[in-house]
Amino acid sequence: MNVLLILIPVSIILGGLGLCGFLWTLRSGQYDDAEGSAARLLLDDDEPDKD
Repeated sequence: MNVLLILIPVSIILGGLGLCGFLWTLRSGQYDDAEGSAARLLLDDDEPDKD
């Protein structure tokens, strides 16, 4: 029973840290252009050297 007195606050703190991290990624624009990143992987913009 005494273990719950430690585990419950620790889990709440870790959940809060995870929520803060998620909100930080939203504000920094990590999820703005998910489809554009996928398309850039498929495009071949590199041209071979013509030496």
